[in-house]
Amino acid sequence: MNSVSPAAAQYGSPEGRRRRNLGGSHDPPQMGYQDTGRDGATDEVDKIKSKLLTAWNSFKYGWTVKMKTHFSRSSPLYLLGRHYHFRYEDDIERFQQDFVSRVWITYRRDFPALEGTQLTTDCGWSCMIRSAQMLLAQALLMHLLCRDWSWPEALNTLFVEMEPDQSSSSAPHNSFSSVSSAHHSGYLHSHAASCPRPHIQNPHQEHIHRDILRWLSDHPDAPFGLHHMVKLGGSLGKKAGDWYGPSIVAHILRKALERSPQVPELSVYVSQDCTVYRADVEQLLHTGDPVTGTRSTGRAVIILIPVRLGGENFNPVYKHCIKEFLQMPSCLGIIGGKPKHSLYFIGYQDNHLLYLDPHYCQAYVDTSAEDFPLDTFHCNSPRKMSIMKMDPSCTMAFYARNRADFGALCDHLTKVLSSPSAEEKYPVFSISEGQAQELHVPEVLPLASYTLAHRKRGTMAKRPSSDEFEFL
Repeated sequence: MNSVSPAAAQYGSPEGRRRRNLGGSHDPPQMGYQDTGRDGATDEVDKIKSKLLTAWNSFKYGWTVKMKTHFSRSSPLYLLGRHYHFRYEDDIERFQQDFVSRVWITYRRDFPALEGTQLTTDCGWSCMIRSAQMLLAQALLMHLLCRDWSWPEALNTLFVEMEPDQSSSSAPHNSFSSVSSAHHSGYLHSHAASCPRPHIQNPHQEHIHRDILRWLSDHPDAPFGLHHMVKLGGSLGKKAGDWYGPSIVAHILRKALERSPQVPELSVYVSQDCTVYRADVEQLLHTGDPVTGTRSTGRAVIILIPVRLGGENFNPVYKHCIKEFLQMPSCLGIIGGKPKHSLYFIGYQDNHLLYLDPHYCQAYVDTSAEDFPLDTFHCNSPRKMSIMKMDPSCTMAFYARNRADFGALCDHLTKVLSSPSAEEKYPVFSISEGQAQELHVPEVLPLASYTLAHRKRGTMAKRPSSDEFEFL
């Protein structure tokens, strides 16, 4: 049950390992984290206890799988609109920089207690919120910086292991491992030193990077942090310790952006009944005041589309659309996962989805410090899983900076949804030119709504956990 954290593989110093050791309790997550109260001189018993607790949390919250992930050299990989082919060494480096630059939000412990509770950890129940936070972080990076932004330290943090290229006898000598060792570390630094850095540290961009992490931190004052997200979930019938679905967190994100002064020029649209109503989105993107006649810079929009891609299991006819969406530069990823195990999907290779996993418990980071550590907010261990293991309930996300972007996005989505190569008889979702009917939105989300196409086919048996999702 030996588990290596991505941060530990990246930073191998004894102090770094001590700082990242998982603490925890054998009690249920609702009891909160109990401090072990260790003093400055940690004895051997404390060290053994810490290792056991680390292994237990890794087993309980999903990090027991092997740390090596293989990527084929013969197949292209797509990461949120970027295309990589690992036959080319430059693409390996570009992929490393791109993947590690994505913001990674995980379970935390020792943060200020959630309002009305004594919970100081979210282990075991908030993985869907964490996935939503990662998606929001990606949207904020695109909106405030750009899709080309990358974290300058990313090249120093990742190894990618490649499968042997059967067409080349020399391919086995060109494999990379995500497991840390002295030999690997030496190779990493020499490789990074020999390659020109594609991005130089920009103080302004780094300031924005840190601000985004502060907004997402586990503190009551953080506008997009766990405390505020749980508080907003209360108006939708959820509380701390509950399991959140992908549709619920879409509405929580919408409420969080509506009430936040930090990014007033960014809004969220959540589709109804698997339909994106263009007039409603364009209203959010409006660039003028019809009363005064003045023009403004307008608002960008995050488009969230909760869907269900099958009954009890993922329907393979939707593979084509999932892949096409993840190839689009405007795609922010997919909030989904395996049953009762949320993941944030950001790419694919062949029939495997690339994802960031929130199921790793890390210590709380005080982001009020000017130079707080960044390493635990960036993952150096890419993972993938078969698309067939995907839970059918998910929320897809796209970004449009202005009306022109939105028009191009709708054109692209229409082509994908109506592509002759698509296998599905009914599209994943639809795009309508009009507006949605004026509906009263209750404080608690209604039971799953059915699209007209599905109603024509009859009622589908539901799982107990599907009451928050849109059905196709």
